[in-house]
Amino acid sequence: MEAVYQWGLEVIRTIQRIESPALTLLMKSITALGAEFAYLALLPLIYWCIDEKRGFKLGTAVLLSAWLNSTAKNILRQPRPYQLDPSVGRVVEDSFGIPSGHAQGSLTFWGIIGGWIKQPAGLVLAIVLPLLIAFSRLYLGVHFPTDVFAGWALALLVVGIYYFGSASIEALFKALNIRFRILVVALIAFIMNGFNPEDTSMGGAFFGMATGYIIMTEWFPFSARLNAKGEQARFPVLLGRYLIGMAGAALLYLGLKWVFPGEASPWYALGRFTRYVLLGAWISAGAPWVFLKIGIAGQHKNLVTE
Repeated sequence: MEAVYQWGLEVIRTIQRIESPALTLLMKSITALGAEFAYLALLPLIYWCIDEKRGFKLGTAVLLSAWLNSTAKNILRQPRPYQLDPSVGRVVEDSFGIPSGHAQGSLTFWGIIGGWIKQPAGLVLAIVLPLLIAFSRLYLGVHFPTDVFAGWALALLVVGIYYFGSASIEALFKALNIRFRILVVALIAFIMNGFNPEDTSMGGAFFGMATGYIIMTEWFPFSARLNAKGEQARFPVLLGRYLIGMAGAALLYLGLKWVFPGEASPWYALGRFTRYVLLGAWISAGAPWVFLKIGIAGQHKNLVTE
């Protein structure tokens, strides 16, 4: 591996020859597009304001990708470039190196969204944006090229499952009654935590989001497209949804982080799991229920039971 590391460091040093304060600021801005907070802002927007079904499937894919990335990092435990050569480091991260989470997450997220857009802009989102984010990680000295390649490989696996396997998985899932669906979701979350006990957030978010989505579709089938009158929702209504929904998400994400035990506590993993369960459930079911109750959303009429 030493030869691979040295080759990677040479690639990074070559890239950093074009370094300037303005370019460094730009690269930090671009790399932020692949951070966790970017997805926490964009996924609810899609789910609440554009298409709840696509939003749920995209959210599931992003969570699967993040879980694969975190699990692989903790298994491989590879260093980052600046840990071998501090001179290349422009920012510092608190996790292991391979695979690159920014490269993997951005290709997963934008690769799926790009496929929704049947225009050249879709290709730009699916290819150019992930390339820019990956380049920013090399420029900032936080990843080797091999970290990026590994992240892309896992992202392509997830995107492939999304486009070629999700319909079959959805059909099998729908054949189960609601109790068995929730049981399957709980089992998947248990497996996710079992393989990666160091980070229970993805298992918690998946359990909360999937369980909430099941409950929502069964009991109050919220439509992201419709207003309370069953018409196409206009921008002010959509903006109101997003602001109310994000306020609730911020309260859960930040408020419970302050209330629950810190990392030094033996209860930290359980508290983190619970916090993300509630956050996922709020996004998929809690916020839509509030939107319906205050009259800023509509239901799928053909799914509403008497």
